[in-house]
Amino acid sequence: MVLSKTASESDVSIHSTFGSRYVRASLPRFQMPENSIPKEAAYQIINDELMLDGNPRLNLASFVTTWMEPECDKLIMAAINKNYVDMDEYPVTTELQAIRPAISGAVLDPIGKRFNRCVNMIAHLFNAPLGDSETAVGVGTVGSSEAIMLAGLAFKRNWQNKRKAEGKPYDKPNIVTGANVQVCWEKFARYFEVELKEVKLRDGYYVMDPQKAVEMVDENTICVAAILGSTLNGEFEDVKLLNDLLTEKNKQTGWDTPIHVDAASGGFIAPFLYPELEWDFRLPLVKSINVSGHKYGLVYAGIGWAIWRNKEDLPEELIFHINYLGADQPTFTLNFSKGSSQVIAQYYQLIRLGYEGYRNIMENCRENMIVLKEGLEKTGRFNIVSKDNGVPLVAFSLKDNSSHNEFEVSETLRRFGWIVPAYTMPPDAQHVTVLRVVIREDFSRTLAERLVIDIEKVLHELDTLPARVKAKIAAAADEDTNGNAAAETLAHKKSDVERQREITTFWRKYVSDKKKTNGVC
Repeated sequence: MVLSKTASESDVSIHSTFGSRYVRASLPRFQMPENSIPKEAAYQIINDELMLDGNPRLNLASFVTTWMEPECDKLIMAAINKNYVDMDEYPVTTELQAIRPAISGAVLDPIGKRFNRCVNMIAHLFNAPLGDSETAVGVGTVGSSEAIMLAGLAFKRNWQNKRKAEGKPYDKPNIVTGANVQVCWEKFARYFEVELKEVKLRDGYYVMDPQKAVEMVDENTICVAAILGSTLNGEFEDVKLLNDLLTEKNKQTGWDTPIHVDAASGGFIAPFLYPELEWDFRLPLVKSINVSGHKYGLVYAGIGWAIWRNKEDLPEELIFHINYLGADQPTFTLNFSKGSSQVIAQYYQLIRLGYEGYRNIMENCRENMIVLKEGLEKTGRFNIVSKDNGVPLVAFSLKDNSSHNEFEVSETLRRFGWIVPAYTMPPDAQHVTVLRVVIREDFSRTLAERLVIDIEKVLHELDTLPARVKAKIAAAADEDTNGNAAAETLAHKKSDVERQREITTFWRKYVSDKKKTNGVC
């Protein structure tokens, strides 16, 4: 007699992964489920949904590192459960980062010299004026946004203290930047009540004009922020000229307005590709620098650095001391707990690559940038907006966008797997629309050549289609005017710039709506 056993509904051991009820049934999206599910089912459900994401290595919109060596991946996973702030519990990890001696800026004893390795390496890379027995002043952050917030707070507090000592008002601080700054500067200004005075851009000049920036400086300016590697076109701003002009204005006015360099993208490029370029602590007015370790520092997302010229530039009153984690620990961050993996990964890259390795990688990125740029130029369809010197990227716009524009090219490229952003420039160059490809370490020459081929395919495809944008805009205009002939005549009189703005507005909305309905980031 054959004995049989009926499996209960909760017995999932006999089910295949995609045959279990947990994969067949819909799970709640915005509330926790009442019951648990097997770990295999949870993994499969999440993993399947993540397949709809774009390929990070084909995300050419991002400056953030998307590939590291397997050995570093192992170090990251081994340290993923270590809390960055627990210095007494993880003393070796603390040695690699930036906290205890770096914030105090104290002269270290022989044992203390082992601390603060990353900050000291980066400070020397930026030519900080350090003596043989001095440690650098700096801190690790979750990225350049936090680093900029901390640097801005230091400038604001130093300015306020000086104004108080002089018996002058200290309630209206401002920062002078270009209109091309990253959004984190706007966040700092709004969150910490600092006026943001922006130098407008113009056609053909998409970075801050040092002359105009210095003209905007007044007695309430806490610092002038220069960008080493504009997000828009990769161009380095002229920090040397800014330093010279501002030095002269400080002499004339008696002020001592300093400079902060936002080197989020260019801080790990300039020292290796342009070592003679003066942009860092070699310039006396540069008091602090931020850099993103997760960009051309070649570490996965989640690490940035803020470096100060010396300890006087970081007010001691901004540093907090705690002892409830086992020992006295100074802290100067906007958050508290975070992982240590990225700090360890940064140290790995610094000692693994050294000057030679970083230089080779940056030179390779620049060469692949030239390959892509020349390939685009050979199509005869694009104007190159970016510069050869700067962050290795290619920003380009269509020579003729009367029928199809950059937003349509960007959207169509996604069918080939490429994520290439299209965007408009900030004021007063907002009528200029560009596409941008960021060249990272893992973007090879083969990929550069393939991208050009796919762009040519997209252009050919768009050329064979009717001018859908113009047709839709014309139809909308006809609907609004109810066939009014006078309105139609007026539409014909619109300038090229006005027509382009209408087209750009339409496609920006179109692409935005598409992103809301598809599963691709």
